[in-house]
Formats: sequence, C-alpha cells, structure tokens
Amino acid sequence: MIKLGSLPPTAGRILALGLGLCFFAHCLAQPIQLHPANPHYFFWRGKPTVLITSGEHYGMVINPDLDYRRYLETLRVDGLNYTRVFAGAYVEKPGAFGIARNNLAPGPGKFLAPWARSPVAGYAGGGNKFDLARWNPDYFKRLTDFVQDAGQRGIVVEVTLFSSIYNNEQWSFSPFNPTNNVNGTRLSDWRRLHTRTNDGLLAVQEAYVRQIVRALNSYDNVFYELQNEPWSDHHTMGDLINPYLPDTPEFPNAVEITTAPSLEWQATVASWITREQSVLPQRHLIAQNIANFRLPVRETDIAPGVGILNFHYAYPEAVAWNYGLARPIGYDETGFAGSADDTYRREAWAFLMAGGALFNHLDYSFTAGAEDGTDTALNGPGGGSPALRRQFNVLGEFIRSFNFVALRPDSQVVRKSPGVVTRVLSQPGVAYSLYARGRSPCVIELELPPGPYRADWIETRAGRVLGSEAVAHRGGPCRLQSPAFEDDIALRLLRAVR
Repeated sequence: MIKLGSLPPTAGRILALGLGLCFFAHCLAQPIQLHPANPHYFFWRGKPTVLITSGEHYGMVINPDLDYRRYLETLRVDGLNYTRVFAGAYVEKPGAFGIARNNLAPGPGKFLAPWARSPVAGYAGGGNKFDLARWNPDYFKRLTDFVQDAGQRGIVVEVTLFSSIYNNEQWSFSPFNPTNNVNGTRLSDWRRLHTRTNDGLLAVQEAYVRQIVRALNSYDNVFYELQNEPWSDHHTMGDLINPYLPDTPEFPNAVEITTAPSLEWQATVASWITREQSVLPQRHLIAQNIANFRLPVRETDIAPGVGILNFHYAYPEAVAWNYGLARPIGYDETGFAGSADDTYRREAWAFLMAGGALFNHLDYSFTAGAEDGTDTALNGPGGGSPALRRQFNVLGEFIRSFNFVALRPDSQVVRKSPGVVTRVLSQPGVAYSLYARGRSPCVIELELPPGPYRADWIETRAGRVLGSEAVAHRGGPCRLQSPAFEDDIALRLLRAVR
C-alpha cells in the first residue's frame, strides 16, 4: 500500500486528488438499471448482469450482533453478487415462523431501528420505546456502511422498505404499535398499517422512505422493494396450485392476490421514492413483490415506476406468463421446501433458464457467530450451506459464459427429450443454453439451423464438463446424447468459429 506521506508533496497531492476523484466517480456511478438491449436483465458497472445469491434472513442492518463484513465477504468468495435486507420498519419476535436462530429477531434491547429511542422504557423487544419523530444516527451509519461495503465487494443490495405484519405476535414488536412508541399513534388493527387509512401513520411512513432514499442515493448497488409479501395482510384468492386439493385453499396450495387498498398504498410508496429521487442525482430501480408461486400480472397491478417484478417460492411460469411485460422477473425468496441443497439448486436452474433475472435463496446457515454461512444445523423452513452456494456460483458462471442478453426463452428448439424436462434460452443459430432434469442419460433432439457447433455437457453441482463434441449439423433434427448424470444436467451449444 502506498502511503501519502512517503511521496513528494506534489505527487502526494496528485495521488490524493486522483483517489478523491475515483471515490467521487464511484459514488456517482449509474445505479443498477434495466439492460437497454434486453430489459429482462440488468446492466451494472458496464456489464450485463444476472443477480444470484444465497443470502441471510434479512437482518444484517437491524441486528447489531451480526458481523456484516464477514457475511458480505463470504458472498464475494462464494461468487455471489446480491443480497436482500429489511430496512427497519419490520422486526420479528424470537421464534417467529419456526426460525430458531433468527437474524430478524435481535436480542433484548438490540433492535437497531431507523428511529431513535425515547427516554421512556417499555418497548416489547427490550429497551426504551421509539420516538418516530427522530432518526437514529447509529442505524443510518450501519445502513450506509453495509451498502458501501457490499458495493466494494461487487454485491447489489435489495432494500426492502416494508413487510407485512402477519399476526398479532409480530405486531406486538412493531415500532408502529402504539404501545412501542411515544408519539401517540392510534392504529389498533395492524391489517390497516399498509393502507392509506392507517390512522395518521402515512406521514411517518413517508418520512421514513424519503430519509432512506436520501441516505442511499449516491450508491450504485441499490434497488428498493416496496413491501415484502403484501398479500399476507391483504389477500383474496387468486388460484389453486393443485386443483385436485380444493379443500386446502391456503399456503402452499394457493396463490393469494393483493387487494386494492394494498395496491393503492404500494403505489403511494412508489410515488414517494420517485418524487424524492426527482430532486436527487441518482435514480434507483423499484421492485414490487407480486405473489407466491406464479401469477399472470396485469399492468394495473403494477405500481407506477416499478421496474422489477418479484415472486416468492416461484415457479418458472412466473417468468413465462409475464415475459411480455419486458421487466426483470425475480425469484425473491425460497423456503418451506425442506433443507436439501438439491431442491433449491434445481429451483434456481429452472427459474433462471426460463428467463428470470434474479434468484435469492433464503439461506439459514448465516446466523450470529456464523456469518460465514456454516451454521447448517436445522434452523427454519428451508436450508443453506457452503456447498449450495458453490452450486449457485456454477449456475452464475454458466449463464455468464453466454452473451445472455441476446438469449430469449425458446420453447420450439427441442423436438423431443424423452425422460427429461428441458428449458432453453437461445439466440437461434448462434447459442443455446439448455437445462434438463430427469432420468439419465438422455437423448435430446433439436431443430437447429445447419452449421458447425460445439456441445459441452455441464455437471450442475461442481461445474465440471462431463462431455464435449463437435457437431457438424447439415439441417433437420439434431440428436445429442448426454453423458450419465445425476438428476439434472446443462448443455452449452455454441456455433463454432472457423
């Protein structure tokens, strides 16, 4: 490392000026945006980008017992480029949702909220009540330090501004609950918290959103999500996942649709972000959490200014049914499907190979004291492990081995694939990215333009090339025989350069 004091005065001043300019340029770098050539993907720091991670349970800012630098460095080393964080309007009670070591449930008196503590004792989670009229500088320092450190490691941060409350237990810990603040708030029914008729809390929510938007405006590695799982507090029935189980119209057999009052409130939150950013140097993307599983989205359901559509526990149909909306489609949270790595690896491949742009596995192996993601003991309704994160990196490397912004979902190129289900992204005649899941080995029959190609079969766990061949295709059906594989395999088929 060069020390400024060891240089001649002129050289030291020049270097200091250069470092200052570099820092200034970094701070004002254009935030992550939709790719101009293909808005189904992102463009960030001069490169097309797909966001893939296996991230912690969202408490890295509000829980001061967590070492976020160790966590972010683990993501970087594992080759992941994205994390999700809850911004402080929501906190969980210990034991919520069956999570034994819950990052979103800070220890007694530890919850670091955007609002300052008052002199009055009595917050349900320990310590003094909150003063919703004053900001907490320690919180904003931790928030900005977290985002800055993430950016230095090439990690994009999704800042989720609000979350549904879910039940009375979670409401008992909310700063918005009248028993937890000194501001005389009146709301008793938490189901109205995220509506425009929330007994005067709308102004508090607006000030909070604008303050966070101002605090993070200079960072290029941020986008905002309006609300986590808005359908949980305000829902109506949308669809049954399995119509043969009509007597179980609830999770996980139901797609729940957010109601009109919730959509109106989300549009209001989006307008706060947009208006605040209109007087600031930078414009950050806004995401909207649409539904669990899958849903054909109507334009009228999307808040003005929203650029990203997020789903939880998402099926590939969430991409296919909404591809025409020309936005990145995100698989924003996994879970409730056991702890096996294979389950979530397969979900990631299927979703991104359907044309998705964002995948966030909810990784319960990140806990206090194990911010390197090595706490693999049972800890909640999902899984996570170092091995799984390496598998997600294999997927990322596979996608980045293509000029992926030129690829589109292709349901026509595979003529037959006995024994396996396939998903293909293609640039016809140039590049084909194929994922197959099923019984090994398989023969896949493709309809390809004539020409020379190179076929590489990729093992999805470790990324090893299991087999390669040169293909001199003269037209008509092209039959490719896979090597033996376990459960799933990927094919990279590229036109050969002579």
